[in-house]
Amino acid sequence: MKLFRWLWVALTLGLLAQGFRVAMFVVPPDSNQGEIQRIFYYHVSAWCGMSVFFAINLLASIAYLVYRNRNSVRAMKADALAISTAEMGVVFCTVGLITGSLWARPVWGIWWTWDERLTSTLVLYLIYVAYLLLRRFAAGPQMQTLAAVMAIFGYADVPIVYMSTRWWRTQHPAPVFFGGPNAGLDPSMLPAVFWNLAAWLAWGVMLVAFRYGVAVRDQLKEQQAALRALEAAG
Repeated sequence: MKLFRWLWVALTLGLLAQGFRVAMFVVPPDSNQGEIQRIFYYHVSAWCGMSVFFAINLLASIAYLVYRNRNSVRAMKADALAISTAEMGVVFCTVGLITGSLWARPVWGIWWTWDERLTSTLVLYLIYVAYLLLRRFAAGPQMQTLAAVMAIFGYADVPIVYMSTRWWRTQHPAPVFFGGPNAGLDPSMLPAVFWNLAAWLAWGVMLVAFRYGVAVRDQLKEQQAALRALEAAG
């Protein structure tokens, strides 16, 4: 297992290095935006990673609600996966917001605009930050149940973020994937997108795996402490 972990770390570092090399030195600059467009490869990778980990958080939250009264071990693992993927999703969302602002300043002339894509993304970010604050400052099965329900309802904003550029006339550029006519990138730029997407997903999986192990150990310690308290009271 330790060997696999080190191999995964090496793979992740290799993908990150290759993604950086291709994005910065191999693919051509955008004909309209110039060199600033290169930040886009990290921006898109962050949004894709956010969507993946929030989707896993949704499934883990549903699994927790299903197993909480049936199988305590599965419920504990589902809850640990839910919190670890929520944290990773917030990290990716933060990266997406920051890189988007860094790109917008030279291209739009402003750091931020309250269009539908950006506003719905900020709402999504605040929902999951609130979820993490709830997990941080409250404890017990009731909190876990409330957090799971909150995550399920919060995920409803993810498709709104994705579809916002289709439903409304936004200032945000057209989607890279499945955006319809006149959307997407020049084919020569796609290698930078795919290398960085693979790299950032590998990095996210690595951190989630580490955080999941910590969350499971923390929950086991809490259960053991609760059992000792019951024994002492009895």
